[in-house]
Amino acid sequence: MTNSLPKYKLYIDSEFIEHASKEYIASDNPFTGQPWCLIPQGTIEDTDRAVQAAQKAFKSGEWPRLNASQRGELLNNLANLMQQNASELGEVEVRDNGKLFIEMKAQVIYAASILRYYAGLADKIEGAVIPSDKDALIYTRYEPLGVCAAIVPWNSPIICAVFKIAPALSAGNTVIIKPSEYTSASILELMKLVGKAGFPKGVINVVTGFGKDVGAALVAHPLVKKLSFTGSSQTGAAIYSDAAKSIKHVGLELGGKSPNIVFEDANLDNAIKGAVAGIYAASGQTCIAGSRLLVQSSIHDEFVERLKEFAQHATMGDPMDIKTNIGPVTNQPQLEKILRYIDIAKEEGAKTVIGGGKATRPECGCGWFVEPTIFTEVDNNMRIAQEEVFGPVLSVIPFKDEENALKIANDVEFGLAAGLWTENIRRAVKLSSQLEAGTVWVNTYRAISYTTPFGGYKKSGIG
Repeated sequence: MTNSLPKYKLYIDSEFIEHASKEYIASDNPFTGQPWCLIPQGTIEDTDRAVQAAQKAFKSGEWPRLNASQRGELLNNLANLMQQNASELGEVEVRDNGKLFIEMKAQVIYAASILRYYAGLADKIEGAVIPSDKDALIYTRYEPLGVCAAIVPWNSPIICAVFKIAPALSAGNTVIIKPSEYTSASILELMKLVGKAGFPKGVINVVTGFGKDVGAALVAHPLVKKLSFTGSSQTGAAIYSDAAKSIKHVGLELGGKSPNIVFEDANLDNAIKGAVAGIYAASGQTCIAGSRLLVQSSIHDEFVERLKEFAQHATMGDPMDIKTNIGPVTNQPQLEKILRYIDIAKEEGAKTVIGGGKATRPECGCGWFVEPTIFTEVDNNMRIAQEEVFGPVLSVIPFKDEENALKIANDVEFGLAAGLWTENIRRAVKLSSQLEAGTVWVNTYRAISYTTPFGGYKKSGIG
């Protein structure tokens, strides 16, 4: 019975409050397939209340009276609390999104490092004195925008939220977080630490609910000056269009269909591990997943056979078990989407090497699991090679030479990431500059850092 489940509240003006609708959204545990808590179904009224609190905090509260170093201290306080509570926050994320506990705990700890980085940046945001052709002193200064909205996806709520709010707070803005309706609990748990860290009233707010209500209200609200969205390209395009009506600043981190390219001179043992980690980590539910594996024709058959042997021994099951390699898919609609794409690939003529359906292993129970899947005989024009599946589904595409690999890799409407596996430094440098991808990894995959930019070409986003 959902009535007996724990109920969360909205976090507005530094208080946990009841929401206007009194309606709740059941949050499901992907491993059991059953609801485990209730999330407030926020409304336009709740969203406006959060925006007004954030605006008041920005204009007349304690926040604008703090200097940059003091803002940095608060970010460090939150970072310390997150590190101390990494296991607890990680467990909540696992319950909500089904990812492996070992990965979720590591993400919380890394999110704390992101906060520390931007804490250090707070008092180093500098302007400049500019030489002038006039008889005048000219200087520039950077000023915060005001209220910023962070719309966060369901695959990695805490780290995605921190990537957005850390720079915003460092620069002196106030923020409203709108988590996915599928995975809001960990963000609300994080707010308990925000209160302990000492942030002034209204600086950080959370409104949960559906995109058509809360998300749309944030996009339309005249007091919201910046929107940062992570999610699908379709939703991102709609947000971009709607935000243009009020000339808002917009940052979009959208989809990907990343090529992971293996040349014949690569260290094949490492490349196999990189290919598996690139697609099966997080059950493929990451925008940078290496979902297109481009393998040089001369090693194609050998590589696929070795890849098959390595991948089919992956352990599926309870994401809280440290022995588990692949956890469930986060939500049922995503499970159904992945299975549809698997059917489409088969209809288009792709050959199933392993997997190809819903996992029915006893250790998967009633959870939303998809067998790790590998397709060969994939043409780059197939939908399975062009559209983002966001699941543990790998398409293997052969190529002849550098020119052919580059043509296939860039022949897609996304451009978020790419991987190169080669021992030839000339090739690595040359192709890195020609691949249409925001990040190009050489002899590794899925390595990100808060010290480097993260963005993409084409429909993978802006900013």
